[in-house]
Amino acid sequence: MVIEAGDEVDQIYFPHFGMLSLLAVLRDGKAIETATVGREGVVGAMAGLGLYKSLVRVVVQMPMACSKIPATHFRTIAATSDPLRNLSIRYNEVLLSQARVTAACNALHSIEARFCRWLLQCADRAASDTVPLTQEFLAEMLGVRRTSVTEVASKVQSAGAISYSRGIIKILDRAALMRLSCECYDTLVDQSALLT
Repeated sequence: MVIEAGDEVDQIYFPHFGMLSLLAVLRDGKAIETATVGREGVVGAMAGLGLYKSLVRVVVQMPMACSKIPATHFRTIAATSDPLRNLSIRYNEVLLSQARVTAACNALHSIEARFCRWLLQCADRAASDTVPLTQEFLAEMLGVRRTSVTEVASKVQSAGAISYSRGIIKILDRAALMRLSCECYDTLVDQSALLT
């Protein structure tokens, strides 16, 4: 865990590779992913504009490297830089867009379609077709039981889109995975391109 919901944001993180997950946390401690951040983004940038406490839990989702700077330093720079403030606001809109699409996807689409969309997002953020993810972690991110992940992963593997073994998912046929995914993957890609 990098940041817990409710904690003060004391560092701003700029991933070089790998992926961070932003999770909405409920009162009973259950959490579900609402957005992901990879090398295209930043975590904590809104601290530069006055949001000092995190509203989400941020966890490292796969091996990663990142640069970080103290939030106080980032606030000082953001106060004097219109381009940095504007970029922070635009990227926050990307994250809000992800959260909106993810909420709709979770409510309206099958676990299989969501699983495929999520794998495509992970591969994009990681810049790799091999993604190290356990069943337990996948279940938490998708808000489903581990048995559901097993069933869906087996079905997608039988379709030839992925291979899945011992916490490693390898995308074998990206086009097939995209066909099994819902429209939300394309929506996320299109919206991100518009906003960045």
